[in-house]
Amino acid sequence: MNQKELRELIEFLKEQEIVEFEMERGDFKVKVKRAGAAPAAVSDRIIAVHAAPAVAPAEAVSQATAAVPPPSKPAGAAEAAPDEGLHIVKSPIVGTFYESPSPGSLPFVKVGDTVEAGQILCIVEAMKLMNEIEADASGEIVKKLANNGQPIEYGQELFAIRPKK
Repeated sequence: MNQKELRELIEFLKEQEIVEFEMERGDFKVKVKRAGAAPAAVSDRIIAVHAAPAVAPAEAVSQATAAVPPPSKPAGAAEAAPDEGLHIVKSPIVGTFYESPSPGSLPFVKVGDTVEAGQILCIVEAMKLMNEIEADASGEIVKKLANNGQPIEYGQELFAIRPKK
């Protein structure tokens, strides 16, 4: 893998908001892990690089580290001053998070929207099945905690809702 390919790979990972990636090609192995909640001083980093003869390990690490920007917050994420009293909607399954019913269409909900219990918030795709995730509380969406197309785990937090009073 040459320097240009490495930069393209890092740009792709950034655009797709991929948090962790590992690749092995011949005697070249790269593992990239983006720190999600790390302090500003600890930015994205290359965990391990064993370079093929074309690229020296030090060059690959310095270029890859320089090319990867710090992680960004999910689009539409807003900070709620007090986190106490927020209702967290969690994923009931492992799959891929989708914020809209189809590519290019508007998201089901965005930060600031008021939702009712039973309203669809997102889709989690698992084994080619599209599972609609519904709000289990009424209130205002104050945080979106997953990115579109992101792999998610069972029990992972998806949305924070400030319940109606």
